[in-house]
Amino acid sequence: MSSPLLSKPNMQQADGLIQQITPENAAWEYVGFEVYQLKQQQITLESDHNELCLVFVTGFGSVYVDDYAFENIGNRITPFEKIPPYAVYIPPHKQVQVTTELTLELAVCKAPAKGNYPVRLISPNHIGIEKRGFGRNQRLVHNILPETEPADSLLVVEVFTDEGNTSSYPSHKHDDKNVDNETYLEETYYHRFDPPQGFAMQRVYTEDRTLDECMAVYDKDVVKVPRGYHPVATIAGYNNYYLNVMAGPIRKWQFSWEQDHLWVNGEHYRDKYK
Repeated sequence: MSSPLLSKPNMQQADGLIQQITPENAAWEYVGFEVYQLKQQQITLESDHNELCLVFVTGFGSVYVDDYAFENIGNRITPFEKIPPYAVYIPPHKQVQVTTELTLELAVCKAPAKGNYPVRLISPNHIGIEKRGFGRNQRLVHNILPETEPADSLLVVEVFTDEGNTSSYPSHKHDDKNVDNETYLEETYYHRFDPPQGFAMQRVYTEDRTLDECMAVYDKDVVKVPRGYHPVATIAGYNNYYLNVMAGPIRKWQFSWEQDHLWVNGEHYRDKYK
C-alpha cells in the first residue's frame, strides 16, 4: 500500500500535466505544485489568488504574460548538468501562456499571495549556488527563490545529492506555528534520478511517531511533507535531484534539528573528511 504522502506521476494526460498537488488533495493550506511534460505544445495557466514560480527543470520554451515576453528561455537538457535554471515569477490574477517548439519539463510552484511584486524573469546568473554538508552528507543547492528575494509566500530551491549521500539531514522540521525558533512551512519534493531507473529513500516522521512514513521514491515522484522531519538517502549508483517548494504564513525558513542526529553537524564529524 503506497503512502498518502507519495504522489506518482500520471504520464497519460493529454495536456502534459504529470503531477498536481493542491491544498485540497494534500490536506493543507498553502503549497500548490504541478509539473508539465510538454512537447510542441501551448498551455494556459491562471495564477488566480496565488503567486507562481515557473521553473524550467529541463528543456526550452517561452512565457507570455501581460506585455512581457520571455522567449526561448531554458538551458538544460537534464537537471544533472548542475547549472542553475531559468524561472519566471508571476503575481496573482494573471493569465500566462507557455509554449514550446521542442520539449519542456515545467514545474509550477504556487502559494497564496497579496500581489506585492511584479512579473519578473529569474535568470541563472541571479540564482545563488551553495554547497552544504560534509562527507556523506554533502549536497549542491540552487536557491531559485530564497527568502532574500522578493515574493509573498513562496520559497523555491533545488538540491543535487550524489549517490550514497544524504540530504535534508540532519533531520529537521518546520511545522510549529507557536514557537519562536520555527516557522510553519509545508513542503513538496519533486524527485529526478540519474540514471532514471534509480530511487532514493525518504522518511517523513514526527517526534511522537504519530506520523512515520518511509517511501521508496522514483523518478518524477512527489513527496508531500505536511509536518515532521524529512531526510533523504540516495542509493549507490544513482544521483538524485529534487525541487523543493515551501510556503506558510511567514516567509522565513526557520527550523529545529532533531537532537539525536545534531552531532553530524559538529566539528568532530567534519574532521573525518578534512
